[in-house]
Amino acid sequence: MNTTISRAITAAVVRGKGAPFTLEEVNIREPEGVEVLVRVVATGMCHTDLIVRDQLYPVPLPLVLGHEGAGVVEAIGPNVTRLAVGDHVVMSYGFCGGCSPCDHGHMSYCKEFFGRNFGGSDADGKCAITDRQGEAVHDHFFAQSSFATYAISTEDSAVKVSKEAPLELLGPLGCGIQTGAGAVINTLGVRPGSRFAALGAGAVGLSAVMAARVAGAAMIIAIDVVPERLALAMELGATHVINASHEDVVERVRELGGGGVDYALESTGRTEVLRQGVDVLAGRGTLGVVGAPPLGHEAAFDVNDLLLGGKSIRGIVEGDSVARDFIPQLVELHRQGRFPFDRLVKFYDFEDINQAAEDSERGLTLKPILRMAR
Repeated sequence: MNTTISRAITAAVVRGKGAPFTLEEVNIREPEGVEVLVRVVATGMCHTDLIVRDQLYPVPLPLVLGHEGAGVVEAIGPNVTRLAVGDHVVMSYGFCGGCSPCDHGHMSYCKEFFGRNFGGSDADGKCAITDRQGEAVHDHFFAQSSFATYAISTEDSAVKVSKEAPLELLGPLGCGIQTGAGAVINTLGVRPGSRFAALGAGAVGLSAVMAARVAGAAMIIAIDVVPERLALAMELGATHVINASHEDVVERVRELGGGGVDYALESTGRTEVLRQGVDVLAGRGTLGVVGAPPLGHEAAFDVNDLLLGGKSIRGIVEGDSVARDFIPQLVELHRQGRFPFDRLVKFYDFEDINQAAEDSERGLTLKPILRMAR
């Protein structure tokens, strides 16, 4: 007989490839070990949620997605030491904490990253959620599965934030926004006076634009095909914009940058855009790659251009961020008015999750945030 204590919650469950999210009453167990139970206040929706819903990444179904959750700690496991009931937290990605990358402060390259974030269960292969029939529902997506009114996280993946910060706004700092900003600040190390190009002006690309401004880049070029995104990019710090539907991107960037840019970031997940990212670099420039195409996709580039130009291509996960340190820094930059990521978001009620997904896919909303019932 299963005597595990659990509570009834509402979760958005995906039960088939490409199927809509369905709100269901399910049960979630109480936290164990170093886990915390978070009452979700709001959660962002990311492109990764949608490509997993569509099974472009093979995460087992049925499944509760969501990985940009923010909320209040409701209960803690017996081994938790850094968090307490009532703390406000932003939930971020999962990592083991004991492998070589983790030991050296590179948790986003944890040797167990894929399993802990895309495995659909905890490290022991167990799910914390069951449906009304008592069947397991896969969860622990990015160490949280926050498309639900409650989520199980760990104290390492739940980042304490000030109670004065606007909690319902902060969830996207756990993934998409920290990815764009961290790529610029942590990985590329954009320098004052340098030239930067963002290939893609979605939520990640525009977060990179804002971070490049904070970093002091003298030239910030935003590239997209949606005029409204380009107009917003100019308001958020871009010095130039390029509509890729109307201009030759490589030719125009080289013209603006006097031969190219020092840094570029590709966030579209389109391999032809990645090639453009290499081509727009000046000598010894670096391209960061955060856009995720379906597994198995390959990109081509001119090897001699890379070789003779001393160019670099760098894959980036979660902005190379140590979330416990970086998320509070972004919160403080927002408080100062220097990182206005609130300009990217639109709020939806939790029951309108499918509308939020459709608006995101159609490019009508940059960063949906789902509000749970108050």
